[in-house]
Amino acid sequence: MRDPLNKKIVGIKPSGIRKFFDVVSEMKDAISLGVGEPDFETPWHIREEGIYSLEKGRTYYSSNAGIKELRIEICKYLKRRFDLEYDPLKEILVTIGGSEAIDMALRVMLEEGDEVILPQPSYVSYEPCVVMAGGKPVILELKEENEFKLTRRDLLAAITDKTKILILPFPNNPTGSVMSKQELAEIVDVIIEKDIFVLSDEIYAELTYGEKHVSIASFPGMKERTIVINGFSKSYAMTGWRLGYAAGPEVIIRQILKLHQFAIMCAPTTSQYAAVEALKNGDQDVAMMCEAYDGRRRFLIHELRRMGLSCFEARGAFYVFPCIKSLGMTSEEFATALLNEEKVAVVPGTAFGDCGEGFLRISYAYSIDKIKVALERIERFINAHR
Repeated sequence: MRDPLNKKIVGIKPSGIRKFFDVVSEMKDAISLGVGEPDFETPWHIREEGIYSLEKGRTYYSSNAGIKELRIEICKYLKRRFDLEYDPLKEILVTIGGSEAIDMALRVMLEEGDEVILPQPSYVSYEPCVVMAGGKPVILELKEENEFKLTRRDLLAAITDKTKILILPFPNNPTGSVMSKQELAEIVDVIIEKDIFVLSDEIYAELTYGEKHVSIASFPGMKERTIVINGFSKSYAMTGWRLGYAAGPEVIIRQILKLHQFAIMCAPTTSQYAAVEALKNGDQDVAMMCEAYDGRRRFLIHELRRMGLSCFEARGAFYVFPCIKSLGMTSEEFATALLNEEKVAVVPGTAFGDCGEGFLRISYAYSIDKIKVALERIERFINAHR
């Protein structure tokens, strides 16, 4: 019988995050600190708007690009929060989460063999999406001594005459690293000089602790070569609503829209009406959740350091990335043993690239009570294996 499968797809590794999530979901009394799932409920006024849209019978297809009111509110939000200006009818596309926007953007921009610079550790979907789009991932290893930030020197070293796109994953999942305005400025001239495009994943833009997030698209000469990816899952605790968006040059958005029309049709109408309410009246909700995450972040880093683990001070998203090299175990060995012995799930750093070896991703998108119990178990595990 003929092989029914595409070898390119078969060659892609399964997600290292889901592996541990699937195990812990069936383990009694287990605590998961492994998934980026906010423990907050979607704020009531946002849920209420979704319910109201159902009661009004708004269960039809929307415009392929998203309802006009939502695209207008997205533009207002991007201007208000990040000083970005877009045309709501030509430069905004509403998608099924940020993940669809990433996939679609890469598929319409890449020709077979185009190189994509992919800083790692970073979100697990980037590399397979590049491969599925026919591109060639060029892995750029971010270093702990640089606070897992992209440097001008490393970017220059990675660029070739085949480079087309730089994926910019900040605030970063899994490290929690952020890049300041000054640090971004140091790579902007390289991007323009080398004539490459940027896919800027800003899904954690609202979750920074200290400096406010700066979008690379806000720099002169960058808007026309940047696709900004954002959404509602993380900042508004709307993961299950599956809603994101892409903002960028009309010439690119128009082609993403064409692909979106054939593959998806439109994002869920109920979710879109709820998102309008989130953007209009959700700033206080975001601030409240961000403050809570910050308290958990500081507590978690303090406790991990007290246990003797080296832990970079994450300043964005809701993850920390402690180093466990001193214990003589690989990341996979540590995470597996911790789950089996203490029923705590974390994610090995290698799930986010080979350079994540020796690190773990621990999420603090969980209640402080769960975090405290998990830390007690982690400390007991560490003491038993020293």
